[in-house]
Amino acid sequence: MGNFLYIIAVILVVAWLVGLVGFNLGGLVHILLVLAVIAILLRIIQGRSYR
Repeated sequence: MGNFLYIIAVILVVAWLVGLVGFNLGGLVHILLVLAVIAILLRIIQGRSYR
């Protein structure tokens, strides 16, 4: 169940990024924010898979 929630979170972040780029075409800060969130989520997911 926990992995399922992380997958949903990643999908929502990617969908938000697509919507942001599609409608705004700017905001490099927002893109960097999304990349940071994805990196954090991947770190959490990979950290829990090794335990």
